[in-house]
Amino acid sequence: MRDISLTSPIPLHHISIRDSFWSPYLALIRDVVVPYQWEALNDRIAGTEPSHAMKNYKIAAGLEQGDFYGMVFQDSDVAKWLEAASYLLAHAPDAELETIADDVIAIIAKAQQADGYLNTYFTLKEPAGRWTNLAECHELYCAGHLIEAAVAYHDATGKSRILDVACRLADCIDETFGSEDGKIKGYDGHQEIELALVKLYRATGNDRYLRLAKFFLDERGRQPHFYDIEYALRDGRTHFPMLRMAKDKSYSQAHVPIREQQSAEGHAVRAVYMCTGMAAVAAETGDAELLAACRKLWESMVTRRMYITGALGSMAYGEAFSLDYDLPGDTAYAETCASIGLIFFAGRMLQIEARGEYADVLERALYNTVIGGMSRDGKHFFYVNPLEVWPEAIGKNANYDHVKIQRQPWFGCACCPPNITRLLASLGSYIYTHNDDCLYAHLYIGGEASVKLSGHDIRVIQRSEFPWEGSTRIEFQMEQPTTFTLALRIPGWAESADVFINGNPYLLDDTETVFGYVPIRREWNTGDTVQLVLPMSVKQMKGNPLIRDTAGKVALQRGPIVYCLEEADNGGQLHQLYIPENSSGFSSHHPELLDGISMIEMPALRLNGDQWGNQLYSARVKEQLERTTARFIPYYAWANRGIGEMRVWVNQQRIYPEEAMR
Repeated sequence: MRDISLTSPIPLHHISIRDSFWSPYLALIRDVVVPYQWEALNDRIAGTEPSHAMKNYKIAAGLEQGDFYGMVFQDSDVAKWLEAASYLLAHAPDAELETIADDVIAIIAKAQQADGYLNTYFTLKEPAGRWTNLAECHELYCAGHLIEAAVAYHDATGKSRILDVACRLADCIDETFGSEDGKIKGYDGHQEIELALVKLYRATGNDRYLRLAKFFLDERGRQPHFYDIEYALRDGRTHFPMLRMAKDKSYSQAHVPIREQQSAEGHAVRAVYMCTGMAAVAAETGDAELLAACRKLWESMVTRRMYITGALGSMAYGEAFSLDYDLPGDTAYAETCASIGLIFFAGRMLQIEARGEYADVLERALYNTVIGGMSRDGKHFFYVNPLEVWPEAIGKNANYDHVKIQRQPWFGCACCPPNITRLLASLGSYIYTHNDDCLYAHLYIGGEASVKLSGHDIRVIQRSEFPWEGSTRIEFQMEQPTTFTLALRIPGWAESADVFINGNPYLLDDTETVFGYVPIRREWNTGDTVQLVLPMSVKQMKGNPLIRDTAGKVALQRGPIVYCLEEADNGGQLHQLYIPENSSGFSSHHPELLDGISMIEMPALRLNGDQWGNQLYSARVKEQLERTTARFIPYYAWANRGIGEMRVWVNQQRIYPEEAMR
């Protein structure tokens, strides 16, 4: 098998982030979020629904008495927490955290069955039900998260106990599933095992794990349909009767084989996890057809079914995609996990082919939906991320039953909080990728990295002013002059760029930009610097005319940050505000507000409804617009100052010159 991957990420233990924007997040993850979530997993957060996740493991391990409690996939919360802890340990030693992690691993190892099987729900509640309801019950999903955590912990500490557990589990799965006689020719309803098995293959070099990942992908959607077969074998029993998972094949992207799928369908998180696995397998096997399928599904997602905030999933039923250009803001589902999965997919595609479009989307999802999914205190979280909120309608209009107006301390289905944690704890791995003689800079985040280029050890020091200002400076340090390429990403939101090498202008033209990157190849000396300066103007973004919900509206964006109106700054009835087409916003930094943000102020008009009286409709009332100032904050920061309205898309007052009316 040949590896077509062009670049690799720099390992986390070779990266340190020191950045005015991101370092506080990483400190919050280490000091607050990981400890808080450990308390939640052990049912020690007052006033929240118990997790029982650690207790389930202790019961399965024979350490405590009791019954299984929680979602069928409750094990995955522990695995994601362990993965996040592993990334923190890769960054810096922490004896206390490592001791806790070792204790968790010991419990997990005791809960593993003699044949390698590991799942507390089926061990405790349905011991005879193993592998009988893959469409609904997440056995392989939980296994995948455990495998990811195991690889991360082994990478961080060198300890092999949890990796041994993962290999025994993967071997058990491999002995159960496959195309051979006597094996189950099926796959999980919630993709995750595929991308995890590729990580395990890379960690161990064992080809069977890569072959198994490919089997799960290739088997999905084939006829006769596996879901129908297993549904009949269990006499139609269902675990989630409200969702018809076994019958609605598109819900889990099993409606047709993956190489034939033309659009992103079904549950958004499952779709992006599947695509990440597809890209990983394509990279390892050189499967050009599978890579082409990745590109097709990517295009469907990001050109027709993605919100401006990098969110996915436009309807609550099925937490799913609906149809092209159906992107309502107020009823959006936009699950935090879907944006995290989109980052996984984009990051994996970047390793295969360095195209700026992947990094643009990754950046969009990261700076908007992902960090918006967690409060500034690190103890409250959004599962759903709407782009418009009218608090008075919540609880009264059933269309908004899924929307929360404040972040929650925990969830019965708590997939999103530990997912945010593991993504941010691993943030360093998304900044750069490299091959033998080229370093790609994808994200402009301050810190240091060590990488080998052209056979020499290179120290990369980045000092970034993102996202509030558009300047970043990269310095190289090395023992001897070395020739290699630095490929600087020029973000899609930047209409121009200036590059300076050692303070001297580096002239750019269109022919020098390759798929959104400027490749600078030269002999570098220690102390050489490259500065990238991008304009940070306020843009009035419009939606494609086919998006019904954004027609006649604009959203403000500055750099990678999407902005929103919030009632705390503008009063209520935000739908009555209009932004003149020719208004230019003024950005100013407020270090005291929401831990430091840049706010945009813009001349606006507000509809005055005083003359309406008690009329509901009228042809005679002449509407009046009053001048005001609209104040916008970053979308990620909304709902940190109490309950109030929020709105990303704002009415635009169009000014039509005479020639535009012809």
